[in-house]
Amino acid sequence: MLRTIHKLIYVAVMGVLALQACDKGFEEMNVNPDASPVVEPEYMFSKALLDGISGGYGTSTATYYSTSVVCAGGAIQHFATYKDVPGLGDKYYWQQGSYPYAFFENSYPGAVNEITTVVQALEKDAAASGNKLPIARIWRVYVMHRLTDLYGDIPYTDAIKGYTDNNFTPVYDQQSAIYPNMLKELEDAAAAINLDASVPTFGAGDFIYKGNATQWKKFAYSLMLRLGMRLTKIDPALAQTWVGKAIAGGVITTEADVAYMKYADGPQTYNQNPASFDMLSNNFASADGTSNTEGGKYAKTFIDFLKTNNDPRLPVIAVVWVNGQPNSSPAVQKGMPNGLLGKPADFISYSEPNPATILQKSAPYIIMSGGEMNLLLAEAAARGWYGGDISAAFTAGITVSMHNWALFGGAGIISNENINTYLTAHPFNNTGALTDKLNQIHTQMWVTLFLDEQEGWANWRRTGFPALVPVNIPGNITNGTIPRRLIYPPSEESVNSANFQQAVDRQGPNDFVTRVWWDK
Repeated sequence: MLRTIHKLIYVAVMGVLALQACDKGFEEMNVNPDASPVVEPEYMFSKALLDGISGGYGTSTATYYSTSVVCAGGAIQHFATYKDVPGLGDKYYWQQGSYPYAFFENSYPGAVNEITTVVQALEKDAAASGNKLPIARIWRVYVMHRLTDLYGDIPYTDAIKGYTDNNFTPVYDQQSAIYPNMLKELEDAAAAINLDASVPTFGAGDFIYKGNATQWKKFAYSLMLRLGMRLTKIDPALAQTWVGKAIAGGVITTEADVAYMKYADGPQTYNQNPASFDMLSNNFASADGTSNTEGGKYAKTFIDFLKTNNDPRLPVIAVVWVNGQPNSSPAVQKGMPNGLLGKPADFISYSEPNPATILQKSAPYIIMSGGEMNLLLAEAAARGWYGGDISAAFTAGITVSMHNWALFGGAGIISNENINTYLTAHPFNNTGALTDKLNQIHTQMWVTLFLDEQEGWANWRRTGFPALVPVNIPGNITNGTIPRRLIYPPSEESVNSANFQQAVDRQGPNDFVTRVWWDK
C-alpha cells in the first residue's frame, strides 16, 4: 500500500504543477491525462510528510546528511570526520558546498509549499475536511519549527507566496513572532480535532498514525511541550504557560504512541529512510570500515559516554569492521576524535552505524517519542512546573527510548533485564541543584535524540547539556565556538536582498555563531 500511495503522490504533485492550456483549440492537446488539474490534499499531505522528514525536494538531495550529520550531528559530537569539506560541525570548517543551507533551499519548494497548499485547499471547506485540516496545520508547525530553529528569522507568513502569488521576495518574520504563532496554531488545531471515529482523516495516506485522531492530538501537545520548553532561556514565564497547557492536553509517554515514519527499501528513493539512504550514499556504502567517502565515523565523545556507562544501546547502534565483518561487541567500540586534520592510521578501528539497524533503508525514522517527552516532563518537574514524580519521568524516558530501538528489527531489541540493570546503575539524583538535574536529564536527551540530530542540536543549544568541549583547529571560522545556527543561502542575499538584509540587521551577522532568538 505504501508504494502504491507514493506513486499516486508523485502523480498528484506533478498535477499541481501542470499548466493549463491557453489557446483555443489546443485544450485537449495541452492537458496531461495522468495529472490532476486541482490540488489533491490527501496525496499532497503524504508527500509533505515525506519531505518534512527528509528536508528534501525531489528524489535525492542528501539534505539529511548535509544538515543532520555534517552540521548538527558534528556540532553535538555524535559524528566526526577527518575531512575538511564536510567538517562544519566537526571542526568548524566551511569553504564550499551547500551543507549549511541545503535544508533552507529544499524545504521551501518541498515540504513548506506542499503542506501549506494542503492547508489552504482544506480551508475552502473546513467543515467537510473533518480532522484533515487540523492535522495538516499541526504538521505545518512541525515543518516550520525545524526551519526556524536552524536559521532563526525566516519567511513564515509569506512562505508560500512565491508559489501562489509569484512573490519571490518574502519578508522574514522574527522568530519572536513565529514561536507564539506556532504555539497558538498547535493549541487551536488540537482543540479542533474531533475524536469521533466517523470524522474523516487522511487514513492510509497518513504514514505516521494512519489517521488516528487521538494520536495526532497527543502529537500536537507533545510538539507544544517541545516548543514551550524552547522558551526557557528567553521567557521562562511564557515557557511555563505553554508547558502547562501541553501537559494538561496530554503528551506522548509510551512507545505505543511514538510518532515515526515507516519506510520501505524501494522502489523509489523517497520510499527509503533518508537517514540510512544519505549515510550510505555519502559515507558507508563500501561497508569495509576504511573507504568511507566523507571520512565519517561516530565521535569519541558519544561512544565514550555510551561505553563508560555500559549503555545497552551501544551494540544496537554501533559496529567496528573486524576482518571484513561488522562487530557490534561493546568491547571493540571506539569513537573518533572531532577535529582531526588527516586520516588516522587506525581509521578502520573506529565505530560507525550498525548496518543491521540504522543503515537499513527500510528502517523507521522516529519523529517524536515518549523518550523525549518523559525527559521533558522530568525537566518540568525539576522546575516546579509539573506535579509528577521527577524520578519516574526520568526512568520512563530512558526506558521508552531503549524500547523504541525494537522498531528497527531484531537487532534493535534491548531486553528488560538490560534496561533495568542500566536504570539501577544510573538512578536519578533528586537532591542536587537544578543545574545538576538538568545536566542528568539532558545528557540522556542527547542520547535519546540520536538520529534526530536537528532536535538534538536545538536541545543542546537551549540547555548546554551535556557539557561539550569544542575543538579549536587553526583556520576554523567560529573562533573555536560550537556553531549556534546555520546560514541563509547566497540566493537569498542576491534575489531577496532587502528582506535578507533586514533579517541580518535585526538578528545579527549571517554566520554560524549568531544566536537565534530563543538561544540568548
